[in-house]
Amino acid sequence: MNSILEQAKEVLEIEAQALLACKNFIDQEFVDAVNIIVSCKGKLVVTGIGKSGQIARKISSTFSSTGTPSVYLHPAESSHGDLGIIGAEDVILALSYGGDRH
Repeated sequence: MNSILEQAKEVLEIEAQALLACKNFIDQEFVDAVNIIVSCKGKLVVTGIGKSGQIARKISSTFSSTGTPSVYLHPAESSHGDLGIIGAEDVILALSYGGDRH
């Protein structure tokens, strides 16, 4: 049983270190993105496919439940009429694991 406890503590330590490492990646682009989302007069449209899509769904859900209007847009469905969900005052947050950032 001790090995289970030790493994659990080790996993938590690894995850804690990973979270702390994230602070090294927060820069002005992060601040700019936050400002764009905060000043959005429409809704936040979050999109991604695969694992990024699963994370995008969760992000959208979290924003919605904390008072920021948000929807998830599946990229494959967007070409079949779902693009109509995007309004002129909306902000799009596109997630991609391997894509370039713009």
